[in-house]
Amino acid sequence: MITLDRRRIAVFVAGASAFLDMYCTQALLPDLARQFHASATEVGLTVTMATLATALVAPLIGGLADMIGRKRVIVAGALLLVLPTLGIALADTLSTVLVLRFLQGLCIPAIFTVTVAYVGEEWPGHEMPAVIGLYTSGTVLGGMMGRLVSALAADMLGWREAFVVLGLINLAAGLALWAMLPPARNFVRSDSLTATLHAFAVHVRNPRLMATCGIGFTVLFALIASFTYGTFYLAQPPFSLSTSALGFIFVVYLMGVVSAPVAGALFARIGRVGGMTLAVGCSSAGLLLTLVTWLPAVIAGLALLATGIFISQTASMSTINATVTHSRSAAVGLYVTSYYLGGSVGAVVAGLVWQASGWPGCVALVITILLAGLGLAAKFWR
Repeated sequence: MITLDRRRIAVFVAGASAFLDMYCTQALLPDLARQFHASATEVGLTVTMATLATALVAPLIGGLADMIGRKRVIVAGALLLVLPTLGIALADTLSTVLVLRFLQGLCIPAIFTVTVAYVGEEWPGHEMPAVIGLYTSGTVLGGMMGRLVSALAADMLGWREAFVVLGLINLAAGLALWAMLPPARNFVRSDSLTATLHAFAVHVRNPRLMATCGIGFTVLFALIASFTYGTFYLAQPPFSLSTSALGFIFVVYLMGVVSAPVAGALFARIGRVGGMTLAVGCSSAGLLLTLVTWLPAVIAGLALLATGIFISQTASMSTINATVTHSRSAAVGLYVTSYYLGGSVGAVVAGLVWQASGWPGCVALVITILLAGLGLAAKFWR
């Protein structure tokens, strides 16, 4: 008999495995720029390709899961992710790395999208925010470990060997999900692809859901823009951090592990709009603090930024499950597409701003985007 606790552990593992590889190149960007004689914007595409692929395939994966079941898709995605991850270790050109990063991005929605739908179906409404918070904690830990493990392995063994290590972790996570995650008990199978497409048509006419998708766009835009070009900011004088030191900067993600589980209680007290207001204020204050050219101040600022971002992320995902009562995989697929499209656009636009006006320009850009997301919440979440 699989206990509720074991199911929650599996949800946490799913969150961690989904985000282990998504941003793993961020701490390696200066190394990749030197290896392939490329610019910051060019190697920044290693982040964009993964997020773009995720955005493109998420609705299709959601529809597939609605037809064939949750666990099958989650486990298949986790295990297939091993192949392109190991393949990057053999890549001899930046173009090859970009193609393999795109393939990684094709696998990730099978974990991310379907697990959120699984939670929405398998837990009662009053427990859902807590379980989503646990899942978000897993995504935070996975994102941090992907960056930290890759950075440490790159310094000790080489950047290629870093992807071998990540691939082995992917394999262990996939096997753990196969063993621990029970089949969905409340899953209602979609009869056909036509039914799934009809669900998409219904969802896109839901203003609250579409606003939530827009908020998701702003959340990942802010996260990717900040931490991608924040890496270059900290690699330059007066900081001049090493690859390992850059990896340890992402330990600030642990603030998300702490903040995400308590976000549900926060929303119960002050509402989702109030929670978003607090989150955006926290992130904006953190970004402004990074302008102080003193490393402890920058780290504190990034910690505040991460705390606000992960509270916003928990608010968005819990709003989807509270808004949609049918075809949740399709709804989450739409959200994930918007979310990762935001990450893709954020990496590119922030790269252009970085080249034109450096880190202060990136800070101004991200604060503007966060305020736009807050405006959507104020209008559509009340």
